[in-house]
Amino acid sequence: MIEYDPTEPKWRQIYAIVRQRIESGEYPPKALVSEVRLEAEFDVTRTTIRKVTRQLREDGLIVTRPSLGSFVADPAAPAAEE
Repeated sequence: MIEYDPTEPKWRQIYAIVRQRIESGEYPPKALVSEVRLEAEFDVTRTTIRKVTRQLREDGLIVTRPSLGSFVADPAAPAAEE
């Protein structure tokens, strides 16, 4: 668990961490970004994690497939519809 900065929303802090993991390759293209795992890792509610995944989707860093989950976007692949 991380120590949160009280001056910034938790979801933005978590978003920054997950974005860095994607950009560094720690989360490679097509890797599952599990809301359940993030919820447990950061000890926050699902609502908070959904704000994170929504922003990651808007930034094109992940794609969400209904009934399958969210995956790191493959920069080599053409943009896919959600």
